[in-house]
Amino acid sequence: MSSTHPTATRHRRNGGDLVVESLAALGARTVFGLPGQHALGVFDALRRSALRYVGLRVENNAGFAADAYARATHGVAPLLVSTGPGALMTLAALQEAAAGSAAVLAIGSQVPLAGIGGGRHGYLHELADQSASFRGVVKSVHTARTASQIPSAVAAAWESALSAPHGPVWLEIPQDVLLAEVDVPPVAQLDAIPRDLLPRPELIAAAASRLTRARRPVILAGGGVVRAGAEAELLALAEQLRAPVATTFGGKGAFPWEHPLSLRSWMEDRHTTTFLEDADTLLVVGSGLGELSSNYHTFRPLGQVVQIEADLGKLESNHAALGIHADARAALAALVKAVGEDGEDGEVQEDHGPRDTGPAGEAGAEPATPEAAVSALLARVHDRIAGQELDLEQRILASVRDALPDGAVSCWDMTILAYWAWSAFDPRRTNALHSAQGAGGLGYGYPAALGVAVADPARPVLAVSGDGGAMYSIAELATARQYDLPVTWLIVDDGGYGILREYMTDAFGEATATELTRPDFVALAGSFGVPAVRTSPERLRTDLAAALAAPGPSVVVLPARLRMFAPTHLDA
Repeated sequence: MSSTHPTATRHRRNGGDLVVESLAALGARTVFGLPGQHALGVFDALRRSALRYVGLRVENNAGFAADAYARATHGVAPLLVSTGPGALMTLAALQEAAAGSAAVLAIGSQVPLAGIGGGRHGYLHELADQSASFRGVVKSVHTARTASQIPSAVAAAWESALSAPHGPVWLEIPQDVLLAEVDVPPVAQLDAIPRDLLPRPELIAAAASRLTRARRPVILAGGGVVRAGAEAELLALAEQLRAPVATTFGGKGAFPWEHPLSLRSWMEDRHTTTFLEDADTLLVVGSGLGELSSNYHTFRPLGQVVQIEADLGKLESNHAALGIHADARAALAALVKAVGEDGEDGEVQEDHGPRDTGPAGEAGAEPATPEAAVSALLARVHDRIAGQELDLEQRILASVRDALPDGAVSCWDMTILAYWAWSAFDPRRTNALHSAQGAGGLGYGYPAALGVAVADPARPVLAVSGDGGAMYSIAELATARQYDLPVTWLIVDDGGYGILREYMTDAFGEATATELTRPDFVALAGSFGVPAVRTSPERLRTDLAAALAAPGPSVVVLPARLRMFAPTHLDA
């Protein structure tokens, strides 16, 4: 006699099983998401797979978590969502993933096949053309209309996401395809090998020639260096050339902060902008020289520019250059070799001092060495900040740095303290600071930190938000508690949208729509079962260190009204 319960039914494999089998075959171990009616076929299949599912409370937050997981692992992060509203809720997160080159593979369901094609059939969640909503945001859009197409579609989307430059992709599968019974063997092996984006040899030779013959070579390293894992090659090239290196906000950690050639990340500082402009050859690696990396488009190079960029759309998009369309790691490795060979044939020039810029730059006599030029530049930046009575902001940022263990990762929302961190925070290791500075949407910090914690649960993770941004993500305290993730959330409570308050006051004399009624964040966190403490600038270092050292999630609330340092681009 069968021991099976009479009401039980034998499961028959369906399209949902093909999705999870395909992801596993490609190397996925974790998926993020939020279920919905049309996607239940794939969510049901998860319980029959070895994939770890991490469910968030809002689709946009699930997208941010997947984004940070992809950045932390340099791999692909699958994101599973439903049709219509669920799908559309991911768009802001996918825009950030596109701006930050994060390989998010978003898989959404669709209405049944009969409802696809533009007619108005009245299906729940129906859109006339759902995939059209994603085409202007993601790298590529894929569709599987039959179960047999699913493995190949998943593999194609995976390959697209992981090809340089990394980025988000969208794959949609109709509800009835996910539920349809399949009579094929389980997916055992799939290949999705990204195409190598190698530099052309003649371009490397030309770039090496320009750099070795330059009197004042300077390097600007962007997020493409971090995404490519090209930090060692960057360091080798900089030391070969004795070239000062600045890192963009997205490139933080690409070059050692305390290195004698490190210009750090003061991209919104006119002294730094002038230093980059004065290079007779400026090597830009993994950056499009966009708004934030060019001091709001005030950067005007006086010398030659060599640009290495994996995203063809960013190559020479803002400045004429010797453009090299290539992965940062491959191109830098080739340059290290070529510069070494060039160096055997001729001397590298050593006049690295900036021009005398007069009263604004106060460069004075040119420093004798590139290291001295770097030191002089950082001293001018320090003096500019020191004259603005911003001791509170600098003390708070220093307290955060002191409290955060060297091996920990931090994730920052769009808030004044994060803007300080972009310029002044030493991450102390590569790929250890993530923020939403690409697309600039609120709510990134906390769900991103959850994604990083999922990738490496052995390390504490810090999230930093303002009170306004925190309200975008407050539901994810439940996620942190459910999965017991070691994320400490620092909420700087200044009573509103602090940076917008500053912008509006500076521009119009007063602020509108920036002041907010907030909850008691300590009590609210406690209601989720998450330990929380209200701190002060004087106690911040101690309270934050204790929270980071404790297991599981925690919240630290800092009531403080912070100010930004004065901009330098308005008078340029």
